[in-house]
Amino acid sequence: MDLRMIKENADILHRELVWFQQLTELRMKQYFAAQGSETVVAEIPEPPALNAHDAVYAKILQHYNMNMMERVVVLLALLPHICPQLLDVFFTKNATYDRGFTEFGGIKGQHHGGFLPTGETAAFLLSANSLEQRFRLIELFSPDHFFAKHSILKLTPAHADEPLLSGTINLYPEYLSYFTMGTAHKPDYSISFPAKRIQTNQEWSDLVLDDHTMEEVEEIRAWIEHGDTLMNDWGMHRKIKPGYRSLFYGPPGTGKSMTACLLGKSFGMDVYRIDLSMIVSKFIGETEKNLAQVFDRAANQQWILFFDEADALFGKRTQTSSSNDRYANQEVAYLLQRIEDFPGMIVLATNLKANIDEAFGRRFQSMIYFAMPGPEQRLRLWQQAFPPNVQLEDKLNLEEIAKKHEMAGGAIINISRYSCLMALKRGSTVVLQKDVMAGIRKEFGKEGKTV
Repeated sequence: MDLRMIKENADILHRELVWFQQLTELRMKQYFAAQGSETVVAEIPEPPALNAHDAVYAKILQHYNMNMMERVVVLLALLPHICPQLLDVFFTKNATYDRGFTEFGGIKGQHHGGFLPTGETAAFLLSANSLEQRFRLIELFSPDHFFAKHSILKLTPAHADEPLLSGTINLYPEYLSYFTMGTAHKPDYSISFPAKRIQTNQEWSDLVLDDHTMEEVEEIRAWIEHGDTLMNDWGMHRKIKPGYRSLFYGPPGTGKSMTACLLGKSFGMDVYRIDLSMIVSKFIGETEKNLAQVFDRAANQQWILFFDEADALFGKRTQTSSSNDRYANQEVAYLLQRIEDFPGMIVLATNLKANIDEAFGRRFQSMIYFAMPGPEQRLRLWQQAFPPNVQLEDKLNLEEIAKKHEMAGGAIINISRYSCLMALKRGSTVVLQKDVMAGIRKEFGKEGKTV
């Protein structure tokens, strides 16, 4: 937690709240004076200057060059989270009709006791009785405005058939975090976001791949590093769709998940592994809905979406012989479209490439085969598998074991774990050959093989 960034955001937001309160008081005076045939002439107070301020909040507003209307809408979305009492003035009751004022908009939440502002609240503050100003305000909530395009805030309607401005103004969690904590929001695993952030403590030097596979991984590294320049500065956005999609395929334990984590670690990108058990549903349309939540949330984030065991979701389409087949094929078609349109980085991993629908192949920028390691690679894996504080029994010949037993890096790590535990059980720091061989038999036994 960076306390400096929190303090800077708090300082600039305090000034913004003072300005917002002045604006609200002025609009209230003007509104009630007009009802009483009085006149209140006052200039709308100027918003605080943002230049030369290092707060993340100020930098974001400056980056988008937000005007006064946009700043007021952002504050309305923020207030329920940081200073809800400033909105209590809108609870004023209309004595004539014994209810709240329609012009003030707003709703009351299920658990939040304060006033939740809607588009009508913004219209009251910004447009008064001017239809032109009201229409300009509506433009702020259009899909083409940067609020929507960059997932900053949105209007959430209570019902689809109600007026647009009756929807509540809601900040996306990422920008709520930026505006308050000054850092990116890292969503928690939940029903609404069925993905878990995965990390690794290992480095590229720990990843053992053949030269050809590593060359293809380097292509992904080049895209992450230079893709923005290629698309924008070199004008390739006119020729190709944004984003990068890659398929990792090969036997289990060969480094697919580790490679995805290392890509994220190298470039400061969070890697989210999608939980397919919460995505896939037997109910029609639910799988698409669940996946849309993930894609929509990730659309403007510097994340890598990692689909492990991807053939469970991106499997081959079948001949249509029943309504179930038809709906399953519609699911795959929807996934094709979302994968192709997603502007970020997606990695699909599977043990069997043949299980992935062929139509996805044309959407991938790379398809990388993670082969079983050869004898030299296995020797490196064995040498890296044991912690530095253990000793190997003299007769334990790792070179011979690497030549004789074909297995992936994941299996070798399991054997290392087992043999080290056996050493600890004996109260020793020496790893014995018999324990390593017992671990090999256990790993082979999982696949129905014998040593």
